[in-house]
Order: sequence, then structure tokens, then C-alpha cells
Amino acid sequence: MRTVFMFPVVDRAETEACLDQHLAGGDGSWTFAERVYVVIDDEETGCLFRDWEPDEVALLEAALGHRPTWAAQVDISGRIDGTAEVCDLAALLLRRGGVAFDDYSEHAWTLQEIESGAEIEGLRFFDFRAYYERHHRPTA
Repeated sequence: MRTVFMFPVVDRAETEACLDQHLAGGDGSWTFAERVYVVIDDEETGCLFRDWEPDEVALLEAALGHRPTWAAQVDISGRIDGTAEVCDLAALLLRRGGVAFDDYSEHAWTLQEIESGAEIEGLRFFDFRAYYERHHRPTA
């Protein structure tokens, strides 16, 4: 399972209403385009930031101007590519602002960067292929 965290600038209730409108499921758990799962995670009752490094949280705070207390956690099955689906969700959830963090880079991705295919340190948003090639090359 690969994970992306999305931090929309709109409030949690508006985000949940958007997910209810556009995705299957509800009541805190949604599915999108088969094998893409979305939940709202928070610091108070969930696991948000539990496995994050302090410098990653600092990057997020700098990008948003505050420390968010919740996020839309998107889990993508390894059985599908998932790139188009994650980009579609980013367009839906970040259309009014916010950032996303993927498993592959230490960067707070804006929707403009995601949609333009921007590269940061040689990686695009959700660039699992390039990340895998970089970190799993056979040694001579």
C-alpha cells in the first residue's frame, strides 16, 4: 500500500462533504476508482504524524503557515498504478489550496506543481517508479 496525505485549506466538514459527493462510501471512509481508499486522519484520535520525521512536519507547517490537525489519508493499492487517480483526488481536494505529501519525496506538493508535472530533486508527485529505480538499483 502506498500513501499520500492531502491537507486541504478548507475545513474538515467541507472536505468530508466533498468526499461524500464525489466518492463511494461515507462516514469517514471512502473508496475511489477501485483500490484507492480515503480516510480522514487526525492527531487527536488517529495516527497523523506518528511516523513523520520532525523536518517533514516543519516543511508542512512552512507550506501551510500552521500545523494542521487533520488530513485526508489516501491509500493506493500496489495492484494498480494509481497515479491518475491520486492526481484526480488532488485536483478535487486541493482545488482551493493546500498541499499533499507522498511516500517518495520530502516536499509539500501544491496542486499547480502536481498538475504541471514539476520535478523536485528529480521526482514528480507520486513518482514511485523513479523512486524505486533510484533506491533499488542493483549494485555492480
